[in-house]
Amino acid sequence: MDVGDPQDPKATFNASAVMAQSITSKSEDKRGSVELSDRAEQVASQFAQNPISPFVLAAVLRIIEFFAVVIIGLGVYFAYVVPMDGVKTSYLLTCFVGGILALVALQAADSYQITSLRTNVLQIGRVLGAWAAIFAVLALVAFFTRVSEFYSRVWFGGWFMLGAVFFVVFRSFVAAMVRRWAREGRLERRAVIVGGGKNAEDLIISLEAQADNDIRICGIFDDRQGDRSPPMVAGYPKLGTIAELVEFGRRARIDMLIVSLPISAESRVLSLLKKVWVLPVDIRLSAHTNKLRFRSRSYSYVGAVPFLDVFDKPIADWDSVMKRGFDILFSSLALVFLSPIMLAAAIAIKLESKGPVIFRQKRFGFNNEVIEVLKFRSMYTEMTDHDAKKVVTKNDPRVTKVGRFIRKTSIDELPQLVNVLKGELSLVGPRPHAVNAHTENQLWDEVVDGYFGRHKVKPGVTGWAQINGWRGEVDNEEKIRCRVEHDLYYIENWSVLFDLYILMITPFKLLNTENAY
Repeated sequence: MDVGDPQDPKATFNASAVMAQSITSKSEDKRGSVELSDRAEQVASQFAQNPISPFVLAAVLRIIEFFAVVIIGLGVYFAYVVPMDGVKTSYLLTCFVGGILALVALQAADSYQITSLRTNVLQIGRVLGAWAAIFAVLALVAFFTRVSEFYSRVWFGGWFMLGAVFFVVFRSFVAAMVRRWAREGRLERRAVIVGGGKNAEDLIISLEAQADNDIRICGIFDDRQGDRSPPMVAGYPKLGTIAELVEFGRRARIDMLIVSLPISAESRVLSLLKKVWVLPVDIRLSAHTNKLRFRSRSYSYVGAVPFLDVFDKPIADWDSVMKRGFDILFSSLALVFLSPIMLAAAIAIKLESKGPVIFRQKRFGFNNEVIEVLKFRSMYTEMTDHDAKKVVTKNDPRVTKVGRFIRKTSIDELPQLVNVLKGELSLVGPRPHAVNAHTENQLWDEVVDGYFGRHKVKPGVTGWAQINGWRGEVDNEEKIRCRVEHDLYYIENWSVLFDLYILMITPFKLLNTENAY
């Protein structure tokens, strides 16, 4: 095998090359042709709920506890001190310092680790110990700086006691919720092993030997049969083939695919990656049995077990929280400011032709799920094409006069802001295409192999492809291929600032109506 620079694993498995290869070739996998086994169906339904990121959970807990500590201190201050002595900025400053110290002390006590959060006695003991240490530090600082006489002892003691009560109650609730989520398998990284046999067995044994292992293995997928890939490996069942894995990954909320094949099987690994990279998951290549070693920073680890990072799930953990907050804020503002235009469009549609104002169309959403996207109706009701089997063309007789205007100006897309608030769409992302969208009698996922890779994130009301001129009629293969290339670029390079740029530039790009019919 040609491994290129031995210090750079990217030279061996280039993710961009895998995607580029997928975009330029025809699809071999027909939609709907794969059925899961009964066992795989059962496991997929077991993991149908979205997992909870431990990283996000810990961040949310930090935010809640910081503000709780500050608010409790301020509450006692305004209830007891202010009526007697008036407002003093020193108290306000001390409350905020106390909140910061609380975060530092609780972090030092490892009280935000999942193993601590799920146990009542252990975590409450750690939290109360950290809370007492904070007040001991504050008391010592006040004593040695000779400012203790300027603070109320009742306020100091009240803040400590009420804070302790809060932590006991709040952390007891958190422990109960964490145990519940752990039972449901929502607080662990759900992983599927790709490739069976001896390599998979060694990997599973190594993972289960790690004390800090947070990976929950859901099953094994492998194309091989017989002794090379038995139906049960290290106590875990083989759920199906690689083709079935893609369908399984769309139904189950899986976090990670771990390829247990050796790096030396280069052609087989690349062929496998070309099939599975469309899933919105982390893809890791097991390196625990490989003799060829790269630099330490080239690996990610579960305990002492090394992995080569091939693909990362886009917009995960805290990024997903920021993007969702971005969507809620700006879509709410857009609905408020654009409501007069939406009302005028609705009235015009109703006055010109009979039928509903809102048109609902089934389109592909995140992870290939089918969603109902809302639009203002732009066609005559009796000519409406719910399946998008016929592309709208210039001077299309199906389109009303009002419809022609709202399509050119993209006003017909404004109801999708409701989809954004519901969490089905994002403001910015790959545009959601109709389920049966055709070009030259071919489904778009048949035109571009790897097409479904654009569904690794939520689709958007606007996107990178649209502001680069790829909106409107799709009448040849090149247009859909360019759209997919731009969508994949967006996914790989996402940031909040990138979203903001696309959102700000969209109104100006809508002035170009050349391809909008």
